[in-house]
Amino acid sequence: MSPESVSPQPLVLLKQPAPGVALLRLNRPQALNALNMALREELAEHFRRLDACPQTRVVVLTGGDRVFAAGADLSELVSASALQLYARHAERHWQAISACRKPVIAAVNGYALGGGCELAMHCDLIVAGHSARFAQPEIKVGVMPGAGGTQRLLRAVGKFQALRLLLTGCQVPADEALRLGLVSEVVADSETLPRALALATSIAGMPPLAVAQIKEVVLAGMDLPLEQALVLERKAFQLLFGSHDQREGMQAFLEKRKPEYQGK
Repeated sequence: MSPESVSPQPLVLLKQPAPGVALLRLNRPQALNALNMALREELAEHFRRLDACPQTRVVVLTGGDRVFAAGADLSELVSASALQLYARHAERHWQAISACRKPVIAAVNGYALGGGCELAMHCDLIVAGHSARFAQPEIKVGVMPGAGGTQRLLRAVGKFQALRLLLTGCQVPADEALRLGLVSEVVADSETLPRALALATSIAGMPPLAVAQIKEVVLAGMDLPLEQALVLERKAFQLLFGSHDQREGMQAFLEKRKPEYQGK
């Protein structure tokens, strides 16, 4: 078999470990899952397809046992000009993740640095193993975060902690990240992915329309004045009373039986 006939190894692996749950695993271990453009494009395409897939209710994103993602691939950036970076429009690949209507759970062991930290922060929940380390070290190579690392970090941990991390590039261990509000929970490394999958399975069993509305309202309302955000919440609450799942959920509760949600 000639080298040309061998299919390239996928940079992102897709599995379906449970009903309604999709598992995406970064697969560039020789480069510590550094986020080159090919990996970002492949990951974005997976998110677009899963967002449109009616059978998928929750997405879990993970890396390796020792590293989640070690940041951007600097070999692609060291000689790039400003116009070349602009022409890449890498924001499109990040937007495919942030625009996903399904809950996204990051399972993080080891390093989540730079773009890897930004990738984790694009998710809705972060389950971190004890070995997890988070950082935005771009300042140490003469630049700054460019995929939400300043703004998402600010919203997660507040101005004073965000600037400490951004201006020093220091690494934050998992337990500190939990105290700062950067992650959802911390577990033993061996339990990181199982715990993320357990959360995903639990959420996948919830009424899909309510799940989608909760995510949409939380993300849309977090930067609005409280009164405007409450209007969004109230309208979404009222909208769900037009769904089959609302009637099924309440009736099942009254009848003391398990509800059968249909996502409509």
